[in-house]
Amino acid sequence: MAEAEERRAISPTVVHETIRKEGEEELSRSTSALGWSGLAAGLSMGFSLVAEGLLRQHLPDVSWRPLISKFGYSVGFLIVVLGRQQLFTENTLTPILPLLHNWSLGKLGQVARLWITVLLTNLLGALLFAWVVGNTEAFDAATRASFAEIGRAAAEPPFWTILVRGVFAGWLIALMVWLLPAAETARVSIIVILTFLVGLGEFSHIIAGSVEVLYLVTTGALSFGKYLVDYMVPTLLGNILGGVTLVAALNHAQVVAGDRKGRQAG
Repeated sequence: MAEAEERRAISPTVVHETIRKEGEEELSRSTSALGWSGLAAGLSMGFSLVAEGLLRQHLPDVSWRPLISKFGYSVGFLIVVLGRQQLFTENTLTPILPLLHNWSLGKLGQVARLWITVLLTNLLGALLFAWVVGNTEAFDAATRASFAEIGRAAAEPPFWTILVRGVFAGWLIALMVWLLPAAETARVSIIVILTFLVGLGEFSHIIAGSVEVLYLVTTGALSFGKYLVDYMVPTLLGNILGGVTLVAALNHAQVVAGDRKGRQAG
């Protein structure tokens, strides 16, 4: 019996409660602590562009190149998640569960404070990183050309395509957060697999993708207004829809339904 209990998968209720408690802790953090952590995350996400660009530049231009180069996309997420830095798309799940568990205007205000602080500092970090790699000699011309190609691929699709791709990205990143409490020794594998899928599918991520597109802005290849209206807005909306609606709300609903059924049975 003891061995069977050890092998038993962690229940959705336990996962839900683990993330909810983590969300409560995040909501109680000061604005300055959230801001510094968010800035660090925005800077760290720049290494997704760097790693992918370096791999792309050193691989031959053949059909299978993205299957290797897109593993670089996971690097920034590994740094952010394992380093416990604040990333906006993780927060479409973590603080939302406390809000769904105990709905109130006060709790909603806490979530809004966290979202605004983390989003703005993430984007500031992304902008700073993009400016440095685009306006210094840190990387050679061939690597910077790879960065520009990655940025153009992110920015070129039309508004609605970016929005739908943003839904998938928000969905997958929130699912990653949902899976991590039960992952134990598989945390790195889960982060790499799901973020590799985001990169390979060219799903639009508000921070990783902003580094890519802001690289074009800081090098004069794209206007800031174009980035704001054509990339940031649809990506942000899509990420929120994917994370909040498809993961936070649905997984909260299944746990609540299970609790009600258990109480009725009791």
